Amino acid sequence: MATGHTAIVTGANHGIGAATAAALAARGCAVLCTFLRVDDDAPGFPPAYRDGRARDGAPVADRIRAGGGRSLAMEANLADPATATALFDAAEEHLGPVDILVNNASGWVADTFRTAHTDGFGRTVQPVSPGTWLQQFGVDAMAAGLLIAEFARRHIARGGTWGRIVGLTSGGNLGFPGEVSYGAAKAAQDSYTMSAAMELAEYGVTANMVHPPVTDTGWVNDAVRKVVADSPTMFHVAAPGEVAEVIAYLASDAAALITANVIVLR
Repeated sequence: MATGHTAIVTGANHGIGAATAAALAARGCAVLCTFLRVDDDAPGFPPAYRDGRARDGAPVADRIRAGGGRSLAMEANLADPATATALFDAAEEHLGPVDILVNNASGWVADTFRTAHTDGFGRTVQPVSPGTWLQQFGVDAMAAGLLIAEFARRHIARGGTWGRIVGLTSGGNLGFPGEVSYGAAKAAQDSYTMSAAMELAEYGVTANMVHPPVTDTGWVNDAVRKVVADSPTMFHVAAPGEVAEVIAYLASDAAALITANVIVLR
């Protein structure tokens, strides 16, 4: 990847987002690390996961700058429709025109069409409600779509000829039982991203979704590892850095022919 690119990475205070920000910076990108601290007090989450989601994103940007890179951390609520414009304004003012967008953040909530229950991993699953829908779709669908729209508007206006959009997805053709709004919101983001790949190709933009394997961002416990070990289709519990390397590759010159794909990692 050539130097001179500027990326926005959402959810960059921990996990795959933080690892992606570091991977892009190591390849010469300036990175706006956007994040929102979340207090997960629900049962079933290991302390490491709760701590990660509550973490400030500033240390991620600090480490990038300490290594000689350019980075800015910005806390922002992606469920606010005004946030997309604010993020691009900040990135352009401090880092440069954005030509890489990584839609990593999620408003994750476990919900169901059944009655409330505890899942096999000890997590509370609540009935679908306006609240769970808004929490999930506000970030994973609306915010992703608005960020892509802002990316496209500015890219076209400045005559851009190179751009990369990468999103993170989950679920499948049969939905996501036990995480139904999560799966539905990711399906919406899949569609937005595929449309972007088709509509923005003439402007040199590629757009892809990455479907990670089970990734240990602090939530993986023995029960999760057993599910992976017993599954015929899940082969690894990945580290965030392994997923970040795939994302960074998709954001490179070498990946120019890879677009309009949902890339499943196993």
